[in-house]
Amino acid sequence: MARSSSPRTRLTELDALRGVGALCVLIFHYSTRFHELFPQAKHVPFSFPGGNYRVLLFFCISGFAIFFTLDRIRTVPDFVVNRFARLYPAYLAAMLLTLSIEYLAQATRLLIGPVAILANLTMLQGFAFLPEVDGAYWTLTVEIAFYFCMISIWKWIGLRRLEPVLAVWLALRWLLHVWPDMPERIIMLLVLRYTPFFMIGMLAYRIWAGQRTWRQQAPYAVLALLSVATMETWDVTVLAVVLLIAFSALIVGRLRFIALRPLVWLGGISYSFYLIHQHVGFVVMLRMADAGYNPWIGFAMAFLVALFLGTAINRFIERPAGEAILGWWRRRSRVAIPEAAAGQA
Repeated sequence: MARSSSPRTRLTELDALRGVGALCVLIFHYSTRFHELFPQAKHVPFSFPGGNYRVLLFFCISGFAIFFTLDRIRTVPDFVVNRFARLYPAYLAAMLLTLSIEYLAQATRLLIGPVAILANLTMLQGFAFLPEVDGAYWTLTVEIAFYFCMISIWKWIGLRRLEPVLAVWLALRWLLHVWPDMPERIIMLLVLRYTPFFMIGMLAYRIWAGQRTWRQQAPYAVLALLSVATMETWDVTVLAVVLLIAFSALIVGRLRFIALRPLVWLGGISYSFYLIHQHVGFVVMLRMADAGYNPWIGFAMAFLVALFLGTAINRFIERPAGEAILGWWRRRSRVAIPEAAAGQA
């Protein structure tokens, strides 16, 4: 039988997974991506190829966590405000801080043009095929498209029919085989490149919340893995299997061993940390290399700076600004509802 846990129970293991994902992203960028962009600069003598899969774990987590929002909202505007409050304040702060540091350091290799910067203010630059202020921001385009898909399902179909919709979603993904020239914006808006990974998280949540059984979800999990196996390389397929096993273990309490305090804490600030770590870290490592420091010292210093700035953005902007926006919206909604009722009367 499916577990009957309340869907509002917080999973510290989920925060720990976010922390693991954040560390993998940082190590990949500082060990591998830095050398790709700045081959002339001294760098740490190792590469982290596993970081090429750096965001797929985050997409699984998003698939799982989206229901914590959908379970609390009443209307589409509720969802939009909730996601805006969650994403935009930290994003704007990190983007402006990253731009300032890049300009002060004259890191011309990392700078983008004024039109692209203006587009970045909207967080929608990816849909216009414009470059990001920080390369890590590309995943926000995927997340926003995923939110669009999920709120459309929630509004027009209903979550009770979610699994059949997921099967259709995978069928659309397989269309890429027979329609290789499918417009890129359709691929982006329907999240077709990453659907199976969001799906892994969604299937796991439905079992964890007591809404579906393992037996009911098994065929859809197999479809998700087949979608990956038929359209991706063998190593991505292996990763999909690992992620499915990990989320299966998560919902039965077998991942409690990873709920270490440092990982849980890092998971709590992971969004701000993710937004600020890449280009700012590159600037730090470049300056440390120019000063003649060992690359390992530059690596460590970049990590500490990203950790400090990520913590500051989370504590002083992400949380208070998000709470303020949501508080304003709740007050506005309580006022608006009686007015609407009076009008109907």
